[in-house]
Amino acid sequence: MPELPEVEVVRAGLAPAVTGARIAAVDVLDARALTRHDAAAGDFEALTTGATIAAAVRRGKFLWLPISGDGALGDDRAIVGHLGMSGQMLLRSPEHPGADRHARVRIHLEHPEHGELRIDFLDQRTFGSLAVDRMVPTSDGAVAGFSADVSGEWATRIPTQVAHIARDPLDPAFDDDLFLGRMSRRASGVKRVLLDQGLVSGVGNIYADESLWAVRLHGEQPASSISRRRARELLHAVRDVLGKALDEGGTSFDAQYVNVNGASGYFAHSLNAYGRSGLPCPRCGTPMVREAFMNRSSHRCPRCQRLRRAARAR
Repeated sequence: MPELPEVEVVRAGLAPAVTGARIAAVDVLDARALTRHDAAAGDFEALTTGATIAAAVRRGKFLWLPISGDGALGDDRAIVGHLGMSGQMLLRSPEHPGADRHARVRIHLEHPEHGELRIDFLDQRTFGSLAVDRMVPTSDGAVAGFSADVSGEWATRIPTQVAHIARDPLDPAFDDDLFLGRMSRRASGVKRVLLDQGLVSGVGNIYADESLWAVRLHGEQPASSISRRRARELLHAVRDVLGKALDEGGTSFDAQYVNVNGASGYFAHSLNAYGRSGLPCPRCGTPMVREAFMNRSSHRCPRCQRLRRAARAR
């Protein structure tokens, strides 16, 4: 599943092409791509056609395009996108061949500088979705998510479908002390804490394993048993791993994750833990192990990342 770096790469690729663009037409090719859209609020095509896109914004694994113009929801609305397991948002020219069996929605744009463009939402496994959603003020009054431009009135407003998601570690408004305090009260394993999108968003299975390897923590180590110093080291490692993945365009193991131009990321070549079962630990040489975890897998070094149940040092 695309995690924060992959979604941010898509957002950054969309931003210059969609900001200020007018939606000329929308083609819904497969209604399954609108599972998050509330049909009672209005028809997706009718709500978006003719609207102008103000920006491309992201929080965690969600991205949204604030739109303005005539419509049943007024100006406080946005097109919300979630890529699910295999969703792709590709920028294409109007002349690009239309035949694509995984195409679910096409958004035709008219940009004042770039001319006619098209966003194709593709989704092989159909777990991703687009929706038009109302925007509400952020609970803390801070900018809702990451965007190149935060000068508009939309900047401190967030779609209702995203409002419950915590800020991510790369968000300037992320509160380190608040996160560390909440983490210290969790008895569950630290990897479960990292994957709790209500506590910290954008971190998925890949980057949790990488971050835990970096600080030599076992994923089942109770979060409440980890010292404040070690917890802060983990948070720094999460930021470092996410930042490196962003620099390398995200992680691609197959053709299901690509950027807006259809290119794959190459962070997979820099992984130290995830997917390396049986290979030597890059730090100590011990063969890495793969373990079942919440209907997925965890990867760790059995020597560097031992489970320790000692009382937390305060």
